[in-house]
Amino acid sequence: MRARALVFDFNGTLSHDEPILAQIFCELFAEQGKPLSAQQYFDELAGLSDPQIVRTWLGRDHPHVDAVIAERVERYRAAVADGSTVPENVRETVRYAAARVPVAVVSGAARSEIEPVLAAAGLASLVRAIVSSDDVVHGKPDPEGYLHALALLDSGLAARDVVVFEDTEAGIAAAQGAGMRCVAVLGTLAPARLAAAD
Repeated sequence: MRARALVFDFNGTLSHDEPILAQIFCELFAEQGKPLSAQQYFDELAGLSDPQIVRTWLGRDHPHVDAVIAERVERYRAAVADGSTVPENVRETVRYAAARVPVAVVSGAARSEIEPVLAAAGLASLVRAIVSSDDVVHGKPDPEGYLHALALLDSGLAARDVVVFEDTEAGIAAAQGAGMRCVAVLGTLAPARLAAAD
């Protein structure tokens, strides 16, 4: 069945930035007195939304959750705002796809960090819809973000018409939970952890 729309995860899929995110979270959590190793980040947190990551590691009632999230966004933007984390072959893929079908991004990151990277990589005008952590109540693995993207694309699409590219278990579960087909992208997690993808 031919895809009638493509949706890309952002961190680790469009933007090859998961090691940068791991480093930032490790620094922030150490500053909060609850150190995190890069291995723990990839084993337990990669693929969750920023709010979920912070609340999972520091505790749901930690008094500085919002401040930690805001600082994470600022450090991330300082590190990647030039678009350099989006490789040329990924840019070519998005350009090729966008010339044929609608393209969207669904991410657990904040819109304020997604948009500058897409703009710097020359992709902003090609992406018809962005669903960020700002737009949903429940992050991945909940399908809410993907269902919201389907509504935004609003071109008579059924969920089964959409192919999603994801690099984590949480993302795969979210895409499939929305009824979409999902292709696993290698690079963030071991292939065995992505075996549920279509």
